[in-house]
Amino acid sequence: QIYINYDIYFYIKYMKLKNFLLVLTIFFVPLSTHAEQNFFAEAKKLFDNSDYTKSKFLFQRNIVFNPKDAKSYLYLAKIYQIEDNNLELEKNLDTALLLEPNSEEAMYMLIDFELKKSNFLKVKELNKKFKLICSSLCPKISLIDERLKNFQEKNES
Repeated sequence: QIYINYDIYFYIKYMKLKNFLLVLTIFFVPLSTHAEQNFFAEAKKLFDNSDYTKSKFLFQRNIVFNPKDAKSYLYLAKIYQIEDNNLELEKNLDTALLLEPNSEEAMYMLIDFELKKSNFLKVKELNKKFKLICSSLCPKISLIDERLKNFQEKNES
């Protein structure tokens, strides 16, 4: 009769399973992160080709895997701007700026949106921040100032 120590038997089984899971993790985690990066790249490609419905889906999918990706929120805001969905536009711009406060493009889009809503106090506040962070979109500052001035002149008359 053979005596089997079940503690040792289960320990060996456990170690084999643990090693197997470790190997799976090592091989498949890099593949899944690569797939996540492809969502953004593919979505941007579709956006550039004006396929907004499919790109919106892929940007949303990218956010599921990478919720801190400010660029996905920015591109969703651009899509909602095209679709005239102001509620979603504002939510996505706010989220993009929350995640990346120095995003010039998101800041400019929010300023433009607030100007269209005639929210001058908010525009002045955002414009001050924009002047501090601008590097590539600095020529837009004069456009913002000019639009603010034009709106104020219309309100005074």
